[in-house]
Amino acid sequence: MNISPLKAGLIIMPLIGVVAVLYVVFSAMDSGGNGSLDSYATGHMSAFRTEEAPRPQPTVVYTGADGQEIRLSDYRGKVILVNFWATWCAPCVEEMPALSNLQTELGGDTFEVVTISMDRRMEDAANFLTNMQLENLPLIHDSTFGSMAQTGAIGLPMSILYASDGREIGRLPAPAEWDSEDAIRLIEAAIRFHGEN
Repeated sequence: MNISPLKAGLIIMPLIGVVAVLYVVFSAMDSGGNGSLDSYATGHMSAFRTEEAPRPQPTVVYTGADGQEIRLSDYRGKVILVNFWATWCAPCVEEMPALSNLQTELGGDTFEVVTISMDRRMEDAANFLTNMQLENLPLIHDSTFGSMAQTGAIGLPMSILYASDGREIGRLPAPAEWDSEDAIRLIEAAIRFHGEN
């Protein structure tokens, strides 16, 4: 049976259309269903990236405001945005109010901003947070400076987003507008995809 090229084209074109629609549907399901936040890394969050082989969460024992020991594993059950910063780092200082606003907006039972100072003295970070009225951000100090090696960070600020089970979701190795609509969308998606069910 011979089919003219015109008839063959009329048969094939709808099939190509169906395949294209299915591809778009399954791509959308894949980007959301597997918990990838790549599609949310837009605008102010365009520097956010997921890692093919993310590093384990640091096991450093940090010092809290009252001298208590703090570990990132203490936050299991919440999606956390861990921000490594220092008062001598101008871009870090600049983004701290936005991190505070993010904590005010979304902080609670499912999400928390965790700020870890890499200052030489904890008092420097404490004075900065007080003077800038950022008391809703935690005062946590890395006196060992082990975080940099364990996270593979080569500079500050470094922000790493962790799932409620401690797995790394992605990171942003630069200052960012953490109270922007782009950031809120990304964090809300992280809570949906990576929070406790």
